[in-house]
Formats: sequence, structure tokens, C-alpha cells
Amino acid sequence: MESCNCIEPQWPADELLMRYQYISDFFIALAYFSIPLELIYFVKKSAVFPYRWVLVQFGAFIVLCGATHLINLWTFTMHSRTVAVVMTAAKVLTAAVSCATALMLVHIIPDLLSVKTRELFLKNKAAELDREMGLIRTQEETGRHVRMLTHEIRSTLDRHTILKTTLVELGRTLGLEECALWMPTRSGVELQLSYTLHHQNPVGFTVPIQLPVINQVFSTNRAVKISPNSPVAKLRPSGKYMQGEVVAVRVPLLHLSNFQINDWPELSTKRYALMVLMLPSDSARQWHVHELELVEVVADQVAVALSHAAILEESMRARDLLMDQNVALDLARREAETAVRARNDFLAVMNHEMRTPMHAIIALSSLLQETELTPEQRLMVETILKSSNLLATLINDVLDLSRLEDGSLQLDIEPFDLHGLFKEVINLIKPIASVKKLFVTLSMSSDLPEYAIGDEKRLMQIMLNVVGNAVKFSREGGISISASVAKSDSLRDPRAPDFFPVLSDNHFYLRVQVKDTGSGISPQDIPKLFTKFAQSQSLAAKNSGGSGLGLAICKRFVNLMDGHIWLESEGLGKGCTAIFMVKLGLRGRSNEAKLQYVSRAPVNHVRTNFTGLKVIVMDDNGVSRMVTKGLLVHLGCDVATVSSGDECLKVVNNEHKVVFMDVSIPGIDIYAVAVRIHEKFARRRDRPLIVALTGNTDRVTKESCMRVGMDGVILKPVSVDKMRSVLSELLDHGVLLEAQ
Repeated sequence: MESCNCIEPQWPADELLMRYQYISDFFIALAYFSIPLELIYFVKKSAVFPYRWVLVQFGAFIVLCGATHLINLWTFTMHSRTVAVVMTAAKVLTAAVSCATALMLVHIIPDLLSVKTRELFLKNKAAELDREMGLIRTQEETGRHVRMLTHEIRSTLDRHTILKTTLVELGRTLGLEECALWMPTRSGVELQLSYTLHHQNPVGFTVPIQLPVINQVFSTNRAVKISPNSPVAKLRPSGKYMQGEVVAVRVPLLHLSNFQINDWPELSTKRYALMVLMLPSDSARQWHVHELELVEVVADQVAVALSHAAILEESMRARDLLMDQNVALDLARREAETAVRARNDFLAVMNHEMRTPMHAIIALSSLLQETELTPEQRLMVETILKSSNLLATLINDVLDLSRLEDGSLQLDIEPFDLHGLFKEVINLIKPIASVKKLFVTLSMSSDLPEYAIGDEKRLMQIMLNVVGNAVKFSREGGISISASVAKSDSLRDPRAPDFFPVLSDNHFYLRVQVKDTGSGISPQDIPKLFTKFAQSQSLAAKNSGGSGLGLAICKRFVNLMDGHIWLESEGLGKGCTAIFMVKLGLRGRSNEAKLQYVSRAPVNHVRTNFTGLKVIVMDDNGVSRMVTKGLLVHLGCDVATVSSGDECLKVVNNEHKVVFMDVSIPGIDIYAVAVRIHEKFARRRDRPLIVALTGNTDRVTKESCMRVGMDGVILKPVSVDKMRSVLSELLDHGVLLEAQ
């Protein structure tokens, strides 16, 4: 038998496998036992972990698995029953924990998946917030640019600077290669290149306004991308490899009619300008949304700035026009004031100069009338007196109308005898009416107050004018006068829409109606009769004795008295009725002392002889001085005449009873002379009565005379009868009550 020299392995193959399994189980168990330690370390280091009990259970599962592998080391050889029991228990526990773990994972995995879903949702939200923050930052940046551009645009209100600044600031902010503004032409059918970023004065570039690209931009208020080859975008030099993107936006011209630059249109309808913005060529840059929004906002801001500039220019033009108008008005006012002063000076001079010869004519005619005359001579003298009185009335009317028109005429509001006024009017009118064989009747209502407060002189002037017209234009029949207190229901008159009567306890409205049987008035002529120098054609043809001023002045006086006057007539030959209402005051019903009303002395009570009465006449006009002296000498007075104030002061003594002073002497302060006469005589009974002779009917003259202590005022011209009445009142009452 051959010997075998082969070396047997140290361990048999089966045993070697067993040893490998043994070693493997050992390391598996070691690895299993290390995993729980790592899990414990992880749980300890984790601040927040929601599944700690799961890890404990998983750790137990791993420990048990490791324990089974570790126990399995003793099963490779013969082992005792104890090892088998331990091995069985370990495997049973491992199986139980494995099943529990598997079942628990069924519940945990959906939770883990939901956590993953929430994590994905949060990631999406975070990304969305990042985008929104980016938009906010973009909007803030856009807003900053808008504020900057708005500040630059509105730093001036000159429209040229506004438009040029807009292009420059947009070009700098957006990094533009070119920016242009196309304005509509005057015809409105074309757009003209008016402003560009790099060309100071572009001229000659026009495009039709009906181009599709222009209509597209004008149809929306958003910035619109247009083709770089559009006619409105061909502003860059050719030869570029790739042209940049171009956008266009409309700019509303809110006040287009105020922007007449070159050929801007005069159109009332709304029109737009076109703003074109071009990005740099040969670049990949594109327009962003926030940049387009910036362009749109700037376009609106330009429109607002242009409207403000238009308003400023309009206000400046209005201011310049107003200044020119103010200068013209001031010049016109000065000219008017100069004209008024010239007119007043002229009227004052003419008043004095006309009344002086009228004084001579009337005085001498009245003196001549009292001499022995043939019937023919007496008729001539009476005609002269009648014509002179008519001329004097005309002078008074013209002067009154002049003061009424310039507002210098004021009413003399004083208590007066209302019943006595009507009776005096009748006494003055009856002699004239009796010549024409006309009857005159007066009817006063029982509720008419006996006394009233108002301008007695102006009211009498109205009465005499209205009643005088009735007598003048009546050939037969008569005149009836009725006076009453106007009732509240009859105050409003549709013919006078501007007449608004206001009743009160202290006032009443006097209603006077004067009805005649004269020639009547055509209805179409009635509105003209209250116009200056206007007369009814039919009446003017029959009677030439009027100036056409009487009713015009009456209407002004009635208006001053817050009243209303009108005429009624059914036509020619049917008579006429004049009606007027004026507002008068009522005297208080208290126990106050009654004012003394002194009526004018009747003719039969006036003195006729003033023999030995020493009188001084001071007048610088020789004719007027001679005429006044003639009147006084005719009445029996002892008259001394002087021509100056110094001469008057030398002559006057306590034997003189009356001093007549012309207050219109140039170069002499008549009021100072009157004061010095007062100072010359210490006792009042030794001082002569001082009476002013004047041709001025204004209130200022009368008040000035009364202020310096004069005893009366006589208005020229003066007749014998008037002078006789004046002297009678002076001697009887010591004061001149009425001498107008």
C-alpha cells in the first residue's frame, strides 16, 4: 500500500463551515448590540423627537435578534436543555417583537409620509414666499424709481422741461438706448417726433396716426411691446446685429388746447402722445414686468404733470390778463373820476353862473311886474317870468339828476306834516288849474298819519311833478288826488319784480294816485316815459313845455324812498293815472315832546313893508349884488352892499338886522366870515341874522351853513315874493324855515 504524503487540513470542511458560522454569528450579534447603543445616543442628543417609544421597541427587536444569534453560538455543539430553552424563549420573544414592530410600522409609515408631504408643502410655500418677497422688493425698487422720476418730473411746471426730464430719467433708470415722444400735429391726423433722448430738436419726422401699431397702443393704458421695425421705432442707426426690444405707451394730453407747441392741435376731444422706449441693441436683455409697470406709472405721472403745467400756464395767462384788465380798469376809473370831478366842477360853475343871470332876470322881472304896465307889457313880463321859472326848474332837474346818477344825492330824513304837504300842493296847483278851468280834488284816507318821517322836499317835488304833468296835459275835466296807507295785499306789483316791500311797526307805505282826464298815453309809450329826455311822441307833438326829465327824476326819488311808481292809461284821449308808493317812517307814540311844525306863512299874513330895516348884501358879482339890493330896496329896506368878507366885517354893526352872504365867492371862506361875525357880537340879540345866498342845492352846503351858525339858506334865483316871505319869516321866527 502506497503511503500518502498529502497534508490533511487542520480542520475538516464541515467543522470549518461551522467555525465560519460561529464567527459570523458572533459579529452579527456584536453588530446588533451596537445599534441600540447608537439609537440611545441619537435619542439623547435629539431635543425634539416624536417617536421615542418606536425606537425603544425597535431597539428591543434588534437586541433580541442579536441575542438569538449570540445564543446560537452554543447550538453548534452538543448543548444542554437549558441552552435550548433559552434559545426557544429568545426566538419566541424575537418573533413577538418582530410582529409588533411590523404592525406598528403599518401605522407609522403613513404618518412619516404625511410629514414628508407637509415638508414638501412647506418647501413650496417657502419658495412662493421667496418669489413674493422678490416681487415686493421689485415693487419697492419700482416705487423708488417712480418717486425719483416723479420728483424730477414735478420739480418744474414748464411743459418742455417736464417732457425732456421724463426721457432723460427713464433712459438713466432703465438703461435705454433711445427714448422718444411723438406728439399729435395740429391737424390731429399725424404724430410728429417732438422729443428724443439723444436729439435736441428733431424736425421733420411724422407718421400717420392711423397706423395699426399706434391704434394698438392707444387702445390700452398698458405698455405694449412693438416691433423694432415699426415706423415709430426707427430711430437707431442701421447695421445693428440684433435690435433690442421696444415698448410703447400712450400719454394722455389732458389739456391739449393749452399745449400749442409748434403744430400741436387745438382739439377739444381727448388725444394722446406716444412714448417709445428702446432697450440696447446687441444684448439679450428683455423687458421685465416691473419695468413695464414703471413705464405705465411714469406715463400717468407725465399726464398729471402736464395738466398741472397747463393749469399754471392758464392761471399765469389769466393773471397777466387780469393785471392788464386791472390796469385798464384803474385807468378807466381814474378817467371816470376825472370826468366826474370835471362834471361836478362844470355843474358847480354852471349852477352858479346860470343862477346868477336867472336871479337877475327873475328879480328884475318881478320888480317890473309890480310897476304900472300896459296890458301888452304885463303879458310880456309874465311870459318872461314863466319862461324863467321853467328854465330854473330845468336847471334844478338837471342838477338833481346829476347827483342821483353819481350817488351823491342823499335824502333829508326829518319829521314833517304829511297832511299839510298835500294841502300845500293843492294850494300851489289850483291857481294853475283854474287858468285852464280844471277842477282839482284831494281825498285823504282816515288812516293816513298826520305826521310822518321822510324827505318832505323830495316828496313834494314828486307830487308837484306828477300833478303838474296831469294839469299840463289836461284841457278839460279835472284832476283827482287820493292818498292812503297801502295795504299789504296791494304792495306787490307784477310790473315791478324788483320791488320788495317790507312792512314794520315803525314804517308805512304811502300810496298816492293822481288821475286826470287828459290826452292819455299810448300803452307802448308808457315804459319810455321814465327814461331821461324821453317823451310820448303824441304828447311831444302837442306840448313842447317839458324836458323829459321830470318822471325820470321822480322815479329816482321814489327808488331812494324804497318805493315804486308807474303809469296806467287805456290809450290816447282816455286820460292817465299816475300811481306811486313810498316808504315813510312813523313818529313814536311815546310821551316825547312833539316837534313844532311851522307851515309857510300864507300870502295874506306876509309882511308887505320893511321900511327902515337895515340889511347888508355881500356878493362879489356886481349884477347879482345890484339885483338883490333892488329887491330889498323895493321892500323898503336900508341896504348896504359889500364885495368881500373883510369889508363886510368892517361895515356890520349892531344896527344891522340881516346879512345876506353869497357863499360862492371865489377866494373867500364865507363860513369863516360868518364865524367872525358871531365872535364880533358877544350878545346874541346884538348879532344880525345871517342868511346864505347860494346856487348849490346839495345837502353839504346847507349843513355847512347851519354848522357855522347861519340862520337860513336861500336858493337863487329870488323873486320879490320870495324875498318878502324870507324877510317875514326871519323877523317873525328869527330863523329861515324854508326858502328853497
